[in-house]
Order: sequence, then structure tokens, then C-alpha cells
Amino acid sequence: MKGVVVKFTGIWYQVYIYEKNLELEARLKGIFRAEGSRDTNPIAVGDIVSIETELGDYVISEIEPRKNYVIRQSPKRKAMRHIIAANIDLAVVVGAIKKPRTSTGFIDRFLVSTEAYRIPTMILINKVDDLREKDRTILNDWINTYSKIGYTVLCTSTITGEGIEELKQIIANKRILFSGHSGVGKSSLLNELDPSLNLKIGDISKVHEKGMHTTTFSEMFRLKAYHAEIIDTPGIKEFGILHTEEYELKDFFREFTPYLNQCKFHNCLHLNEPDCKVIEAIRSGHISPWRYGNYLGIIEDIREQAKSWELKKRDWIKR
Repeated sequence: MKGVVVKFTGIWYQVYIYEKNLELEARLKGIFRAEGSRDTNPIAVGDIVSIETELGDYVISEIEPRKNYVIRQSPKRKAMRHIIAANIDLAVVVGAIKKPRTSTGFIDRFLVSTEAYRIPTMILINKVDDLREKDRTILNDWINTYSKIGYTVLCTSTITGEGIEELKQIIANKRILFSGHSGVGKSSLLNELDPSLNLKIGDISKVHEKGMHTTTFSEMFRLKAYHAEIIDTPGIKEFGILHTEEYELKDFFREFTPYLNQCKFHNCLHLNEPDCKVIEAIRSGHISPWRYGNYLGIIEDIREQAKSWELKKRDWIKR
């Protein structure tokens, strides 16, 4: 039998068998534990797998090649990667201007990961019903900046209903990943799309204005009314970039593209090189300064990872 992984609880995988309209529990065959040494989770929600029986249990014996996947650095094992979801038609990074505030650094790190695997991505700004004038200024800046470089930005509110009908049209006939910080309203949006899900809604910490975790494991929900599958993820605090070289990063910032072949040096990193057309575009207002600031932040992260890896190699050699 073949099916799609819809949930992983740490030991057992929930697998949905389309042909039989059946959901069953399966464990992982031992071979994957050896093969998946780079990954904290060798099989992810969205993976298409083969199921067989072994000693009375269902076991996952094979995984089909993925068309794409979204990864991030494992928060606990920095040298490892964590696969958030696989085989996605659309990735949606859900954010908010406040309560809790999503940083553009988080959004841009998510976009780098999806750009690397050519996954269509939308930016969804939720909770837009309760914004002051200064918040609206920030929101408009985000909309203008991301729309200008080709990203769809959708503003939503489960209180007023803003953007919900448009979201329903966008998700139809797709497998979609919803990802973002805890508290930005992913569960509320899913309940709005399909009230029968009745997902638990988290509270916002009054002290730190951050979301409290309600989703423990990634899970795929089938929304029959829209012929859609939504993968909801636990709230992500940080989105670490892994296995990206600093010279590759420029290719994942769309607004850099028109200037890449115009710099004086073909290997320009757009940091402080002379006659850098990207830096000139920033100074002339054609590239967002804060997007460039996030680019510099990711470069710094990549270099710190390289230093850490080099120190580990030296330590192994000494042993």
C-alpha cells in the first residue's frame, strides 16, 4: 500500500491511504534510521510512503522521491537539519504586526528556504483588525516591499473576515504548508476555513506578547470542501538556515537578480566590494534597506556555522 504521512508523534506515523480512504499507524523500518543521518526526521509530513506489515505492525518500508521540501536548522542539534514538510504546492509564512510581532528576519529566512527549492510562497499577515496608525505604516511597508519583488501578500482577520474568502480560493486543489511563530493565528485561520476541525486556540503571554504553543506535532488536515490539504506546524521560534553557502545566498533574494551580472567582480557578495551594483541599488532606493540588512544577518549566520564546523573538524583530528 502507498499513502501520505499526515502526522508524526515521535514514535508512530499516521499515514492516509487514498485508495481505501483509511488512516493507519505505522512505525519506521530500521533502515531509515541509518540513511537519514543528516536529518532529525528522515520522514516528514507530506512524504509519500510504501506500507507493509512486519510482526503484526504496519511499517514504512520505502519513501518516494520528494518533489520539494522545506528545511531549517534543527534548534537542538545545530549541525542537523529538520524537514518541516514535503511535496508542497504552496508554502505560506504566517506573520503578524503585533501580538506577537513577526520579524522580517524570520520571514526572509523562511523565503530563502523556499526559494532554494523553488516552492511558490505567499506571505500572510494575520490579525490586521486591531492595528494603530504606526502599525499600518509598517504593514504597508511590508506589503509594498514584498509585492514589488513578486510575492503575494494577503492580509487576514478572523475577527472581521478580511481576506478569508480570498484565502479559500488560494488553497483550493493544493497541498499547503502553514508556518510561523506561535500565536500568529494559524489554528484560528484553519478553524475559519473548516470549523469542524475545532483546533485549540492558544493564548498570548501578557508579559512577553508571545504565543503559547498549542500545536505539538506537524499535522496534515484534509479540507474536503476545497479539495485541499493543509500542513499545520508547531510554532517556530527561530528559522535557522542550513547547508547554504554564502555565495549562493544572493540567488535567493529576488530583488538582487537584475544587478548580479553588473558588479565589477563576478563573485561579488554585495558586502563592501567596489562598484557593487546591488549596494548602489540600495543607496538609490531600489532595494529595501531592511531586506538587505536581513541578507547581511544570514551571511553572518552562515559564517558562524562555518567557523563552528571548522572547530569541530580540528577537534576530531586532534582526537
